[in-house]
Amino acid sequence: MRLTGHDRQWAEDIVQETLVRAWRNAEKLERDPVLLRSWLFTVARRLVIDDRRKRSVRPQESQLTPSDEAPVRDEADRTLSAIVVAEAMSGLTEEHREAILETYLRDRTVGEAAEVLGVPAGTVKSRVYYALRALRRALQDRG
Repeated sequence: MRLTGHDRQWAEDIVQETLVRAWRNAEKLERDPVLLRSWLFTVARRLVIDDRRKRSVRPQESQLTPSDEAPVRDEADRTLSAIVVAEAMSGLTEEHREAILETYLRDRTVGEAAEVLGVPAGTVKSRVYYALRALRRALQDRG
């Protein structure tokens, strides 16, 4: 902690890297506890020196304030949901899939969808109802 200026996170990183190096060189290290301890302290001290040198040649990092951070939308959940829904849709019959496509995805009324599909409006309503039930079950099965 003293070598890192009481920076706990940096000290933990130094300890971790020192132990990794000890593990990698285990067959070369002396088994005498005094020599091993000296070796570990030397490695840790050199790691701190190396880190200080790296920091001195790099420009000072500035802290971002919340207003500096650009909002980044994470589309992963939305993409994953779209994939799951697409898979569930592929399990529907062609008639049910067309009814959902026309009414929900193309935002048509039941009458407009009936006209496009060439079936009565009641048939479109029925297909949408049963398609939604099947989708609900499929999505529940997928978690």
